[in-house]
Amino acid sequence: MDLSMTELGLIVSAYLIGSISSAIIVCRLMGLPDPRSEGSNNPGATNVLRIGGKKAAAITLLGDMLKGVLPVAAGHLFDVSTLTFALAAMAAFLGHLYPVFFGFKGGKGVATALGTQFGLHWGIGLAVAGIWLFMAKVVKISSLSALVSMALAPVIIYWIWPANELIVMQIIMSMILFWRHKSNIQRLISGEESLIGKKKS
Repeated sequence: MDLSMTELGLIVSAYLIGSISSAIIVCRLMGLPDPRSEGSNNPGATNVLRIGGKKAAAITLLGDMLKGVLPVAAGHLFDVSTLTFALAAMAAFLGHLYPVFFGFKGGKGVATALGTQFGLHWGIGLAVAGIWLFMAKVVKISSLSALVSMALAPVIIYWIWPANELIVMQIIMSMILFWRHKSNIQRLISGEESLIGKKKS
């Protein structure tokens, strides 16, 4: 693996950008409770929707997506290798999960993962987002919608940009997402998972 200083800088920058927690910052600026100690205790857009409403959630979602879009899309400007695209995407994703600025305790990563997919190719992002929106409309469960869309993401990448590095990266990312959603999966199995926008008791 022979990466240039530009490529190494892009990967490190991707992690640092990913480490900026949109949920925590938005909640602080809007005078809302800390999402790490309210609702599902997850600093992500779905929990912000529960505790702060649609406007706060929309800003959080946009911020989390941009964390994935910007560093990966920058790869096109610098004409980096496919491996660097894969590593930058994974770095931004891991930055969201384990943010250096917030004690390495972050969100579950769905929005940032989707952002990296848009950063790679708009078609990949649109396809994954379309599956999420369709599932959310039908089942009205955020976690299930995310899991289905991310399970299909490696197939979508194979169709649009069939590079082994990107496919392997997405398979690993999707596996991590399933692991991060293990409590949601347990609630789905037991029929106790909350609907989109519903406050947790």
